[in-house]
Amino acid sequence: MARFHNLTVTDIHKTIRDAVVVTLKPDDASAFDFTQGQYLTFRRNFDGEELRRSYSICAGKDEGILQVGIKRVDEGAFSTWANTELQEGDTIEAMEPMGSFFLPLDAGATRNYLGFAGGSGITPVLSIIKTTLAREPHSQFTLVYANKAVNTIMFREELEDLKNHFMGRFNVIHILESDAQEIDLFTGLVDEAKCAQLFKHWIDIKSVDTAFICGPEPMMLGIAKALRDHGLDDSQIKFELFASAQPGRAKRKASGKAKAATKGTQAVITLDGASRTITMDADTSILDAALANDMDAPFACKAGVCSTCRCKVTSGEVEMVANHALEDYEVEQGYVLSCQSFAITDKVTVDYDQ
Repeated sequence: MARFHNLTVTDIHKTIRDAVVVTLKPDDASAFDFTQGQYLTFRRNFDGEELRRSYSICAGKDEGILQVGIKRVDEGAFSTWANTELQEGDTIEAMEPMGSFFLPLDAGATRNYLGFAGGSGITPVLSIIKTTLAREPHSQFTLVYANKAVNTIMFREELEDLKNHFMGRFNVIHILESDAQEIDLFTGLVDEAKCAQLFKHWIDIKSVDTAFICGPEPMMLGIAKALRDHGLDDSQIKFELFASAQPGRAKRKASGKAKAATKGTQAVITLDGASRTITMDADTSILDAALANDMDAPFACKAGVCSTCRCKVTSGEVEMVANHALEDYEVEQGYVLSCQSFAITDKVTVDYDQ
């Protein structure tokens, strides 16, 4: 079970006006041996309230550093603090790296990768690009990067450096919403129609082995549909959702299978090697029930977007009302997002340690 560790800020600098790159040194370096595409979940108290936020690692595996990119969002307490107050030498708490937004690499492979990123969605994709180009010397990578304007492009210089260093193996297509470009195709929104044009004129979609998509939900869903329409199957498409239509925990859907007793469900929750039996009502998620009973269950977004709160249902049934993080095979194996899961049987057993 991942727990919070202390990390020291060794460097912090702007990549664009409202985004910073934070370099971190963990007290326990072995606990932060990340895989490209993973994220860190941070926590901090603001006016007595604990906030947890997840930010993707933007460094490559072979750079020997741990870095995250944090873009400031409107009324975002954590991102605003990181952009305006966080300083070199400060200590911050974070969980060990998590996430499955990656594929195992093979030095002998010859693959063609395609990446789509929107705004700050570039952070995990950048880590994937750096690591892949370095560790698969025969593979190629094309990135389609969507932003509002030139001055909102995170890591613009770094992407150009990568393009020059891996000449012929790495290509970047910038799509700008408001700034006009010499080629009309590169202006506007990255939607299904835009993808179809790109696949017709610029990208040989039939040669693509794997596509990575990271960005806002509407953009991501449109790109995924376009990829499927042009021949890719779900096993070739990897997602990392940066924003969800849900502002927080989704309300529990009515289910014909629901039969939890009105007196409550008996839930056995295993966490850190210990099991506790608690009584929870039908309108409380597994995660909220655990937290209400002083169990230090892991969580970050509470919106079904990250997979920090993942646990395994070993007996009984739950209804997961939203899932933007788990792969189909994980769900088939019994894993759920506890922030989105509600008991529908009188007894349920879940395990956070598996």
